[in-house]
Amino acid sequence: MRGVRGLGDAGLTVSGVLAHYRVTAVTALVYRCRLSGGRFGVAELAMIIRTKAFARAGLVGNPSDGYFGKTISFIVRNFAAEVVLYESPEVEILPNTRDQSTFSSLAALAEDVRKFGYYGGIRLLKATIKTFHDYCQEHGILLDNRNFTIRYQTNIPSQVGMAGSSAIITACLRALLAFYGVTIPRFIQPNLILSVETQHLGIPAGLQDRVIQVHEGLVYMDFNRAFMERQGYGRYEEMDPKLLPFLYLAYRTDLAEGTEVFHNDIRGRFNRGEPAVVEAMKFWAELTDQVKECLLRKDGSRIPALLNQNFDKRREIYNISEGNLRMVEIARSTGASAKFTGSGGAIVGTYPDERAFELLKVGLGAIGVEVIKPIILPE
Repeated sequence: MRGVRGLGDAGLTVSGVLAHYRVTAVTALVYRCRLSGGRFGVAELAMIIRTKAFARAGLVGNPSDGYFGKTISFIVRNFAAEVVLYESPEVEILPNTRDQSTFSSLAALAEDVRKFGYYGGIRLLKATIKTFHDYCQEHGILLDNRNFTIRYQTNIPSQVGMAGSSAIITACLRALLAFYGVTIPRFIQPNLILSVETQHLGIPAGLQDRVIQVHEGLVYMDFNRAFMERQGYGRYEEMDPKLLPFLYLAYRTDLAEGTEVFHNDIRGRFNRGEPAVVEAMKFWAELTDQVKECLLRKDGSRIPALLNQNFDKRREIYNISEGNLRMVEIARSTGASAKFTGSGGAIVGTYPDERAFELLKVGLGAIGVEVIKPIILPE
C-alpha cells in the first residue's frame, strides 16, 4: 500500500498512522488499468490523506512568547484548516477560493482583499513543502520519488489573531509526514512551522501558535532565554483542559479595522531595551505562572482578574484600535473578563454563568462580534 510507505520503519500500523500523524481521514484510491482483452484490473492502491489543524487562543501571557516569556494557550476545535493530499503524476497545488485572481468587478476585488488580505494559502503550502524537503535533505532523510496533489480549505476567521495561517502550515506538514512516512519529533515541529513564515515568507511570528497547534489541548509554555539558546525550543507542559473555568471566545466579523499589531514597533522597542516593554514581558510571564498555579489548585476565583491584567498591561504599551478596545469594554461590562486571543480582532475570557454568556452574545453581537464557547477536547 504505497500511501503508507516508510511506516514500517516507525513501527506503525495503518491505524497507528491516524494518531501518530494527526490524520483525520484516510480514503483508499484505486487506480484501474486496461489489461489484455479489454478487461480492467487494479493497478495499485494509494491513499487520500486528510489532515486538520485547529484555531487557537492565547489564554494568558501573550505576546511574551516571542520575547522569552511564558504563555498558556488552548486549541479551538470550532474552526480548522484541512489539507487533502493524494498521489499524482506531478506535484500540484490546487487553489482555494482565497487564492482567486479573477473578479467580477473592482468592488469584488476590494472585498476579497478586505476578507483575506493580499495573499491566499498557496504560498503557505508551497513554502511548507519547500521547508519539509530542505529539512529531509539536511537530516539525511530519503524521500521516495512519488508526487502528489494537495489542496486546502479553512473556516478559521481571517485577520483576527486566531492563527489561521499557521493552521494551514501545520495541516500541510502533517499530510507530508504521513504521505512520506517521515517522523519529526514533536518538539521540533513548531520550530519548523515557524520557519516557514519567518524565514521563507518574511512574516513576523512567535512559537506559541505552532506549539499549541502541534500539541493541541491546553499547553503551558516557557520560552526562557536559557532554554531557547541552549536547545532551540522552550519547555512545554500539556495540561488538563478540564481544569479551565467557563471560557468564551469572541471575534470580529466586520474587519473594518486592522489588528493593532501593525501599529506598534514592540520588537524594536524590546531590542532597544525600552524599560516599559521589557518589564511588560516579565509581567506577562509572571501572570502566566499565576494562572497555571490557579488551574492546578482548581481555584478559578483569581483567574478573571489576571486575564484582565494581561490586557490592561498591553494597553499601556500598545496603540490599540478603537474597535478592538470597544470589544473588550463591552465584554467586561457584562461581568466577563477579556483579553486578546492574539494580536487583536478576537478576545477570550471567563464568564460567571449562562446569563452573563447571553449578555455577552447580545452586547457584542450589536457591534458585529460573534461569541462562541470554544471546543477544546475532541467530541
